[in-house]
Amino acid sequence: MGLNVEQTLQQGIAAHKAGNLQEAERAYRAILQSQPQHPDANHNLGLIAISANQIEAALPLFKTALNVNPNLEQYWVSYIDALVKNKQPKDAKKAIKTAKKKGIDAKKLQAVFAQSKRIVDTKAPSQAQLDSLLGLYQNHRYADAEKLATGMSQEFPSHNFSWKILGGIRKKTGRLPEAVDADRVAVALSPQDAEAHYNLGNSLAELDRLGEAEESYSRAIALKPGFAEAKFNLGNTQRERGKHDEAESNYTQAIALKPDFVQAHHNLGSTLQQLGRLDEAEASYNKAIALEPDYAAARNSLLFLNASMRFDASRYLLEAKGFADMVAEQTSSPFENWLCNKSAKNLKVGFVSGDFEEHPVGYFLEGLLVQLQSFAIELFAYPTNSPVGGLTDRLKDLFHSWTPLSGKSNRDAAQTIYRDGLHILIDLSGHTQKNRLAIFGWKPAPIQVTWLGYFASTGLPQIDFILGDPFVTPISEAHHFTEKIWQLPESYLCFTPPNATLAVGPLPALRNGFLTFGCFNDLSRMTDEVVSIRARILHAVPNSKLFLKDKRLEHQLGRDQVLSRFESFGISADSLLLEGRSSRGEYLSSYNRVDIALSPFPYGGGTTSVEGLWMGVPVITKKGSYYLSHLGESIAHNTNLSNWIAIDNEDYVAKAIEFSSDLNALETLRQNLRQELLKTPLYDLPRFANNFAKALLEMRELIDH
Repeated sequence: MGLNVEQTLQQGIAAHKAGNLQEAERAYRAILQSQPQHPDANHNLGLIAISANQIEAALPLFKTALNVNPNLEQYWVSYIDALVKNKQPKDAKKAIKTAKKKGIDAKKLQAVFAQSKRIVDTKAPSQAQLDSLLGLYQNHRYADAEKLATGMSQEFPSHNFSWKILGGIRKKTGRLPEAVDADRVAVALSPQDAEAHYNLGNSLAELDRLGEAEESYSRAIALKPGFAEAKFNLGNTQRERGKHDEAESNYTQAIALKPDFVQAHHNLGSTLQQLGRLDEAEASYNKAIALEPDYAAARNSLLFLNASMRFDASRYLLEAKGFADMVAEQTSSPFENWLCNKSAKNLKVGFVSGDFEEHPVGYFLEGLLVQLQSFAIELFAYPTNSPVGGLTDRLKDLFHSWTPLSGKSNRDAAQTIYRDGLHILIDLSGHTQKNRLAIFGWKPAPIQVTWLGYFASTGLPQIDFILGDPFVTPISEAHHFTEKIWQLPESYLCFTPPNATLAVGPLPALRNGFLTFGCFNDLSRMTDEVVSIRARILHAVPNSKLFLKDKRLEHQLGRDQVLSRFESFGISADSLLLEGRSSRGEYLSSYNRVDIALSPFPYGGGTTSVEGLWMGVPVITKKGSYYLSHLGESIAHNTNLSNWIAIDNEDYVAKAIEFSSDLNALETLRQNLRQELLKTPLYDLPRFANNFAKALLEMRELIDH
């Protein structure tokens, strides 16, 4: 049974008082559908319009309320306030006289008139000044714009526009804490300005203060329910915080408001992929591409999806060719003659990446760069973003040159790299986020390579080699790539031990009395097939538990979803240990609570497996049929643990049962593992650096110009 009008009105008023303006507006409009002249619904809807600075829309609503009930003082107060704000003082005075005839206290209305008039008459910049400031900002003349905005903020201290521009300038010029300060002033001066709250949310989000950003976006939406961009950015913050279901809802709402919102279609796809809804994710990516065929991010994400979760070589390469064709259309005349000297004493090698920071790429790169300092190799870094942090600072010190590419077009970035006279340019991103693969289409170096950050072909004919090893890139799978395979002799990567001194703890099972399996990989890799295999293991190993760690598990909804998935296979909540993300040190220490790690498949563990081994935790992995699904094999073979590779699902379960049945053997392996690892290709940095440098020097010999 539906609500009657009075119940709907009270529901709307409650939502209005709680600041949920969208819900309140929905209730008031529902009333007006059946009773268009309802005075309270019209009046309250007018108040919402005023809060969004939509005064023209509010006036007829207040007028309707007054026509029905001219004896209510609050209706007159709201109407007169709106007339003054709309710069209709004469009409406001006439309204006061009319109200007086209806028995309304004229003195109170005169006070409302005076207060509103005082606010409206407050000194404000001229339209010409506002236009001049906006023009400087939009034309990227930030120094001039900042000077003018600072002067205007002093001359017109109660006007928020100059502070909004100052916040934007400081954000554009990398002064994010100062941008937040300016944005907060703009909000304080005009708390009903939805855009001001939105700007503050953007600044906070860039500082990774996502909880505060989420609050600012929510406030902007409450003030302006049709604010598609705010819903989109709210979805972005929620996705980053692991609140994927809420993110999905906001992306969907943004698309409903703005059906051609390409970025929202793309990010909805990314969220659906995280939720394991791969067909829907693919549809969203394809919708983004259909709307904007040159939108590289959607093509990258589609390739990443198909490379990681359901690889088919012919299909993947067809999609990769589509990306390459897009790059070719944007590249007018690639370089054909280069500035490098093939016989120069020093080899010049450049690296392009958006991950020179606290990221697996940064972790694996650091140790190699340290070792390469003793070789006749000049190292050039081309970050595609503006990374900050301790690891970034350490990496920066290891390069001969550090040239950010953010803000540069692909053509200008390629020209910058070309002028450095490199022999070899290495892509560290592939089709992951923050890549700049299109730069490689200009061929700014004679030899171009993709390595480390991705696990499939780029599709670009201008990239000569994909750097792998005998396990991840067997020659028998050369047809998976447009690049030629260049195999390092042992492992294609090498672990950089963390700075923190973290001791390997005793086997937890000896203390607990039960076996703890663990997986700290992203939950999006935990397919239904993986859940079923893990459930079989938990059923087969008495009293055993499974320890999962992921940012999505910080939220009750995420935990409930995981519990429900395992419950469908007969596993109770008592058998699961669920934790959210933590600092890297705490994360590594968490391995001291794990006896055996279970790598997912086909998208297995890479960094997590290598770090787990470092903490003494062996990992069961499954044999694959393409690069990414081979990664666990490479790790196991290169650490003398090939007996931990399962050939199929049955073998995976059998190995979990077998290895968990001998706790003494597990404890011995655990306590000796780190020392043994240092002798293996995956952890022996000098050995790996020699192999890596040898490959680069051999590549240089192929330069022909």
